[in-house]
Amino acid sequence: MHESRLANLLGACGLAVADLTLRNVTARLSASAAAAVVLLASGPVSGTELGRQVGLTQSAATRLVDSLVRAGLAERSARAGRVVLVGLTSAGRRAAEELLAARASTLTGVLSALSAEERAELGGLLEKLLTRLYGDIGSADLMCRLCDRAACTTGGHCPVGQAARS
Repeated sequence: MHESRLANLLGACGLAVADLTLRNVTARLSASAAAAVVLLASGPVSGTELGRQVGLTQSAATRLVDSLVRAGLAERSARAGRVVLVGLTSAGRRAAEELLAARASTLTGVLSALSAEERAELGGLLEKLLTRLYGDIGSADLMCRLCDRAACTTGGHCPVGQAARS
């Protein structure tokens, strides 16, 4: 296959998967808010850390936290020293579960076009590509901002996390 055609196919597939996933995951939240809710499902973090991991400036992260608090999805905790931590409410935890379920359903649907053997082969290729992409992006948190972290680490290792540790 001609290299430019292969690159074109990869680009079209990547955008289509991203568009489909975001459409199904962000039905009621923005992409940044959805990523923040998924991230906060792992535990409370500071607003600064939340912004860094989601890819927002400090001021945009503050606005995002404000909107999540207004929506009843997150709450600010008492200060831990000079830092205020942000965590999910029970509604926020349910929203995180719903977001991850919608993401999983979408991506599983995309993969259903492949046989079990093709999925296994694709898995190895994606690990290789993600390791390479980490070299360009340099942030596992940013790359995996909508990931179901447990799905990637249960019974295996996360290639992005491994690239970050190397």
